[in-house]
Parts: sequence; structure tokens; C-alpha cells
Amino acid sequence: MALLCGSLFRSCHFSLLSSHLIGNLRVCTRAVYPQSSRRNTISTSVRLRASLTGRTTSYQIYSKATAPLPCGPVLTPCGHYFHTSARLRALPAPLIWMIIKPLQKIMAIILGRSIRKWWVALPDKRQQLVRKYAWQKRWQIAGGAGVAIMIVALFLLTHLDESPLTGRTRLLVFSKENYMEMAALTSDAYMEEYAELLVPVTDPRHQVVKWVVQHLAQRNKDIPEVNDISWTVHVVQSPSVNAFVLPNGNVFMFTGMLEAIADVHQLTIILGHEMAHALLGHAAEQASMSHVLELLSVVLLIAIWAMCPHDSLSMLGHWVQGKLRELLFQRPFSRKLEAEADQVGLQLAAKACADVRAGPVFWQQMELRDQLSGEPTLPEWLSTHPSHRNRVAQLDRLIPEALELRERCVCPALPATDPRDVFSKSVRVLLKNTRE
Repeated sequence: MALLCGSLFRSCHFSLLSSHLIGNLRVCTRAVYPQSSRRNTISTSVRLRASLTGRTTSYQIYSKATAPLPCGPVLTPCGHYFHTSARLRALPAPLIWMIIKPLQKIMAIILGRSIRKWWVALPDKRQQLVRKYAWQKRWQIAGGAGVAIMIVALFLLTHLDESPLTGRTRLLVFSKENYMEMAALTSDAYMEEYAELLVPVTDPRHQVVKWVVQHLAQRNKDIPEVNDISWTVHVVQSPSVNAFVLPNGNVFMFTGMLEAIADVHQLTIILGHEMAHALLGHAAEQASMSHVLELLSVVLLIAIWAMCPHDSLSMLGHWVQGKLRELLFQRPFSRKLEAEADQVGLQLAAKACADVRAGPVFWQQMELRDQLSGEPTLPEWLSTHPSHRNRVAQLDRLIPEALELRERCVCPALPATDPRDVFSKSVRVLLKNTRE
């Protein structure tokens, strides 16, 4: 009995510790949009008003909702007085990496600093002997470095994968199963964070987002990845102009984004973009790239802290190394994933019979909003997202292909009036009135 009680105590203690660690860690790929001061109204009949043109248009979206599967019991009785506890599972690999990540840097700093102190403490004759020995063994050292490079290259080649929708070759260190477990933990953390801010499911704003998500999933059910994900909608009461979708299909839409959107077509394109991130597995891809860069940077950190004569110079080199890695690799890679999500999201919206010409209009609205509000904007090379202007240009290039795809999907004909022309004329009128 004493052994059984001790075992149960240790099991419970480990579970609480794991829950504490998991509850304070969140990882996701989110798209943050600038706030907009324009407000639009979404009614129960899915009635959206385009404020610039002054016209009101009603849209109806039909989709089938599936009932959730019943959940089975978690605990089962065992014996007369005891119940078996839930089986302990290993932490997901991405979560373990998040915990180990800061320890890697600390160990690299300690090792590099120790090498520097050891070298400084050596007498001059011993330093000369070490240099002479290293020169004599230069070919063995070069061979060891070559073997290490071959191992790294083999590791990277064996973890190459093909993107499901675009066919692009990518690097995936974490498996899909591990990252789905991480997504579930992240979703629980966001649900806890936004528990007091979630809009009721009976709210018209929640309903319209849910209908659009279901409509996108229904019209794109020919894609296997769409059917593999269970899409769940959460609308958060917040002025932030933001929306994101976790890899497990949890959609988080902020009311600030709904107020910045002019019509249901723009809403469909934005949700298509966010759903494309989940379908393409961008979160796992970005985490894999970050993981490889962190491992490679450990060697560089050891060299920086070993070769710089003072801690102040080592800290400066450490900071410069981190910024260069971010500006040369991480941010350009993030912009590349955003551009890919724009392309795939536009195709998803086209198959859902949305007016894809409304996509560039949304980003023109965001650019105009930034200019009128006077908020400073970062240059694109400092941002994780493409600039509004470049997004407009890319979507304009993709619209002819998207219109052809929309026509092949037997969608209703679009009105002759192009929303881009309407927006341009409205902006000219607005600027003329402002000058007068």
C-alpha cells in the first residue's frame, strides 16, 4: 500500500508540473493586421454594408454542419476503492524544443567563455605548443569538420517534404502528429486566455464567421487536407484587427477584423488565407526552420564567446548574430509563407464563389487606413509580412487565374463593376473633398 501511494503521488506531481509548463507556452503562426477605424454592421441575415460605396448587399451562404462526436469516459473504475489515472504521455517534440532552446544558448555561452579563460590562462609557450599541435593535426581537424557537415547535410536531406497543395520542397523536422499535439495545447491556452472575451455562439458575428468557414470547407472538400481537419470557430471581442487559425483547425477571429472588413467577399478571402496556413502546415515548417537555425547558431555562439577578448564584445557579437539571423533568414522566410498563403487562400475563396477582386481592395483599405491615421509603418525587410502595396500587386497578378478557377467551379456570374475600380474612385472623391 505504501509503494502504491508513493507511485500515485509521483504520477500526480509530474502531471501537475507538465500542465504548468504547457499552460504557459504558446506557439502559433498568426497574421496581424493594422487596426481600422471604419465600422461595419453584420446582421443575422448576413447583411454587410460597403461603407465606401454606400450600397448594401445581402449574401446567403448554405453549408452543412456536422454534429460533434461523443466523447468517451476518461477514467474507468478499477477495483473497489481505486480508479486508474489517465495514461501519462510524452511531451510533444516542439514543446521539448521550446524548453531546451534557451538552455542551448546558455550552454554555448558557458562553453565559449570557458575556452577563452582557459586559453588566456595558458603561458605563452603552452599556447605556441597548442598552435603547433593544431597545425600538425590540421587534416584530421578538417576531416572531422567535413564529417560533421556531411551528417548535418544528411539530416536535412532526410527531413525534406513536399508541400501538399503547392508541391514546394520544404524542411520538416517535427512530425505532423507531434505538432498536432502542440496545437491542441496551444488551443487550450488561447481558450483559457480569451475565456471572458469569447462572443456567444448565438451572436450574428459568430454565426457569419462559422458559415463562411463551413462554406469554404464544403466547396474545397476535394482537398484531402480540408477533410482531415475539424474546423472550430471562436470570435474574440477585441479591437485588434487580427485573425489566425491553429494547425488543428481552431479559428480565432477578432471583432476588430470584422469591423475592418467591408463585405462577405473580403471575409471569405481573409479566412481562406488563414485556413491556407493550417492546410499547408506553415506553423510546423516555420518551427522546423527556426530549430535548425538555432542548432547551427550554437556553434557560432561558442566561437563568438571564445574568440572575443571581453564579455562586452561577446555580448555585442551575440546580439549582432541574432539580428542577422532574424533579418536574413527568419523574416524573409515568414514573408515567403505569407505570400504562399495569399495565393492558396485566394484559390480557396475562388472555389467558394467569392468575388476574388475584393482581395486587393482589403489591403488597399489597410494602406489607406495607415496613411490617414499617421501610424509609422516598418519597411518590408524589417517585417514578418509583405507590405500592403506588394500584397495588392501580387493579388492583382493572381486574380485572372482565380477568376478562371471560379468559373470552372460553376459559380454565379460576377457583376460587371470591379470593386477595385469602385474603391479607386471612392478614394479620389475622398481626397478631393478633403482638399476642398
